Amino acid sequence: MGCSGLIYGYELDGQGGGKALSGSDIETGCPDAELVWLHFDYTDSEARDWITHKSGLSGVVIDALLTGESRPRATQVNEGLLIALRGVNLSPDSDPEDMVGIRIWIDGKRIITTRRRKMLSAKDLVDAIEAGTGPDSAGDFLVMLSSALMIRMYDTVNATEDIVDGIEEELIATSRYELRNQISEVRRTVISLRRYLSPQRDAMLQLNQMRVSWFTEGHRQELREVTDTLIRYIEDLDTTRDRATVAQEELANRLAEQMNNRMYLLSIVAAVFLPLGFFTGLLGINVGGVPGTDNPWAFWIVSALMTATVAAQLWLFKRKHWF
Repeated sequence: MGCSGLIYGYELDGQGGGKALSGSDIETGCPDAELVWLHFDYTDSEARDWITHKSGLSGVVIDALLTGESRPRATQVNEGLLIALRGVNLSPDSDPEDMVGIRIWIDGKRIITTRRRKMLSAKDLVDAIEAGTGPDSAGDFLVMLSSALMIRMYDTVNATEDIVDGIEEELIATSRYELRNQISEVRRTVISLRRYLSPQRDAMLQLNQMRVSWFTEGHRQELREVTDTLIRYIEDLDTTRDRATVAQEELANRLAEQMNNRMYLLSIVAAVFLPLGFFTGLLGINVGGVPGTDNPWAFWIVSALMTATVAAQLWLFKRKHWF
């Protein structure tokens, strides 16, 4: 039987590999080993029961590992670190900005992580352990997991830049209304991504300042590189957001200009036909005494007069550079 909520479990050998653990191996508690990683689905009732009653963790840590929503953060509890991070959602039919969270407790001998939705970065670590190239210490695990989260974000961040590139190129050739929906969508994606990545940057910077015995200066140096990558992603998102804003303003200006040109043309047409409407209305009144009713040339005379009026108007409009 064992704990059904255990997704991955490994007893790490300190050389990049590890022995896989099952739910039955942790039935009575965390194995007594140099370094153990246990990855749970915290929505599973058995996983929640194990973390609550058999993990030996404090109440604060248990609550953090089982909470439904958590903002990225890093907190030191004695010789352990309580961390919450997020990664992009790369599951099929999902929005990348609908980010998935992972909660981590790491104290040098135990690494306990929990999640609700599938996280591919955890699977990357499993593949590395199976290949013998995984983490060899608790500090190395933290660096590798953070790095895996950043690597998974790369394609998503670049995709937003590519979308804006395409919009800018299309904006040069056309001013379709459909571009407004594309720009709004990419801006929404960028804003959502940045809203989650900004607190994650703060959490990573906090991690660099924390001092625990198992997290060496070499680990901090590697984590700073990961943090620099995250900061660059945020800067790229800021640039993409600004470019999308400029493209949206440019499109709005062009559409407004098109509308103004059409309204201007209609105004010119209305101005040309205004005196013609006056003439026809005046001559069409149903009262006696209208001149030319008995003259067979009256229609042609009126037509010539209206033609001359239109020509005079067009000449005047042209002279004043109204069109």
